[in-house]
Amino acid sequence: MPHDIAGQGKGALMFSLMIAWLGTLLVSGSIMHTDGPELKCEEIKQEIRYIQSKMRAGYTRAQGEKMEAQLRKLRALRKKAC
Repeated sequence: MPHDIAGQGKGALMFSLMIAWLGTLLVSGSIMHTDGPELKCEEIKQEIRYIQSKMRAGYTRAQGEKMEAQLRKLRALRKKAC
């Protein structure tokens, strides 16, 4: 049987990978290197919607804390960009 993250299955692994990807995106600043303010604003909004959809699907306390921190950063970026 394959190794599960805390016995939660493939869904938890995929969710963790997506959160890690989003964190990498935010840290690398690649969300800020786009071809104009409209595109940057839309990308930020899209990332916010993505995290919100993941939160509606359920999460652990640790995942929730990470997602809330990411949302705070994205909302600050949105305030500047949009």
